[in-house]
Amino acid sequence: MVGRIVRSADFQRVLAVAPRSRSAHFAAHHLSASPSLPCKASKKPVSAELSTGDARSCPPPVDESPATAPEAAPAGRWLGLVVPKRHARRSVTRSLLKRQMRAVMRCHAQALPPGLWVLRLKAPFDRQQFTSAASAPLQQAAGDELQQLLQRAAEPRSGPRR
Repeated sequence: MVGRIVRSADFQRVLAVAPRSRSAHFAAHHLSASPSLPCKASKKPVSAELSTGDARSCPPPVDESPATAPEAAPAGRWLGLVVPKRHARRSVTRSLLKRQMRAVMRCHAQALPPGLWVLRLKAPFDRQQFTSAASAPLQQAAGDELQQLLQRAAEPRSGPRR
């Protein structure tokens, strides 16, 4: 099972790392960590008065999660998706790409190292070649490219890649 990355601090942490693998349209970022913990809500009763004097403070956004020691490896896999509007203008296309990303991640999850994963669309698909926003050829092309991307990401790293 693959969890979801929901906190922006986790996205920032993963995207700060160089991509583990790249293709023409996608990049896969990986960080061997668990998701950060949300701020604990204050146990004080809520007053009707609006004041920021007693506001609870959250840890810095790029804070390492205190739940796991740095030596401990995370047990699960969490996925975040980045499909910017500038690369996929139509919401139908963005939804199609996100569905493909989730489906391919589910298929390859056991082969991938545990931790936080972010799949990012880094370049638009050619609108001349894929005229329909949610065409079967676009779905097939994205799925095939994502399969290859995650197969390369699953390979053990033997040192710094250039």
